[in-house]
Amino acid sequence: MSSQSTSYSSVSASEKPQPETSQGCGHVVIDIDSRATTMVNQDKRNATLTAAQKAYEINCTLTIPLQEYPKGYPLQAAFQSSESSWSIYRAFNYLHARVILDLQDEIRCLEEDLEEIDLESQGTNRLSSRKDDLEQAECSGEGPSPRAQLIDKIRMKLVNYDELLVKARELNAFQRPSKRDYKSFRTWFWNTKPLSYELEEQFIKRKEDLISLRHGREWSGFDGFIESCVRKMHCGFTQTLFATKELREKTDDKCIYYYSQSRIEKLVGLIITLIVFVLLVLPVVAMYKLTSIGDRNSTFDAVGIMVVFTLLFSAAMSLLTKAKRHELFAASAAYCAVLVVFISNFSNNDDIAIPRA
Repeated sequence: MSSQSTSYSSVSASEKPQPETSQGCGHVVIDIDSRATTMVNQDKRNATLTAAQKAYEINCTLTIPLQEYPKGYPLQAAFQSSESSWSIYRAFNYLHARVILDLQDEIRCLEEDLEEIDLESQGTNRLSSRKDDLEQAECSGEGPSPRAQLIDKIRMKLVNYDELLVKARELNAFQRPSKRDYKSFRTWFWNTKPLSYELEEQFIKRKEDLISLRHGREWSGFDGFIESCVRKMHCGFTQTLFATKELREKTDDKCIYYYSQSRIEKLVGLIITLIVFVLLVLPVVAMYKLTSIGDRNSTFDAVGIMVVFTLLFSAAMSLLTKAKRHELFAASAAYCAVLVVFISNFSNNDDIAIPRA
C-alpha cells in the first residue's frame, strides 16, 4: 500500500529591501542604508567567493527528513505538517454541541429567575426605571439590586454563548478530508504506527468527526485524477518534473510521494485549456461545413451540433472545475450565444448570396 499527496512547493523568500531612511541633526545627515561603511567586511568576504558559490549560498535551503524525527508524536506531527492534505484533526462536534446545550439551559434558568423578579416588582417603578430599582434596593437594605446582579450574570453567559456559536459555525465551515487524503493518512498510519497506545490512535477512525486544515482552493475530482495518473507513472523523470528539490528531500520512504501543488495545477490548467480549445474549434468547423451547403436541413443539423457541444461544455465545466451554479449557467449561456451568432451570420450570408450567372 502506498501513500500519496500533492504537496505545496517550497519557495525561498528573498529578503525585501528596507526603505531608505535617514537621521540627521542640524546640517549633518547620516544615511542609515548607506553601505559605504557597514558593508566593507561583507564585500571583502564576497570578493573571495565565485559566482557559483554565491548562488549556492543564496539558494541553499535546509530540509529535515521525516525519518530523522523520533517515533511517536514528533514523527506524527512532522508528517501531518509536511503536507496540507494531511492536516487532519478531530472537530469534537459532539462535545461542542454538549457544551452549547448546557450553557443554553443555564441561560434559560437565568431567564426564568429574571421573570420571577419582574413579577415580584410588577406595578412598581422598579420595572420602569433602572435608577429607581437601584435606589429602592439600597434603601430597603437589599444591597445591590438583585435584578442588576442577575442581568450582569446573564450578560456574561450570553457573551460566552455567542462566542461558542460563532466558533462552532466557523468550525463547521472547515473542509472535510477527501477520500484520497483520508486513505493516504490511514495508509501511512497503518504502515508506520507512530503511536503505541491504542486509544490515542482511535481519533483517525472517527471519519465523520474529522476536519482538514487544507485551504479551500479550487480542487476538483479531475485534479485528483491527474495526480493519480502522475503517481502511477512515478519515476525519476516525473519526480524531477513535479517535485521540487525540497520536496524530494522530505523523505526516503518509497511509499510516500510529494508533488508540487503549483506544478500539478499548471498541468491541469494546460489540459483544461486544450479541452476548452477543442470544444470551441470543433463545433465551429462542423457548423461551417454544414451551413456552407445552404440546405435548410443543414441548418437544423448545425443547431443540433450546437446543442450537443453546449451540453459537453457544461459537463466539462462541472467536472473539471469547481464552478458555482450561477457561474456554470453564465458560462454555458455565453458559449451557446457564440455558436448561435455563428450560425445566424452564415445563414444570413447564404440568404443574401447572389447566384452566379
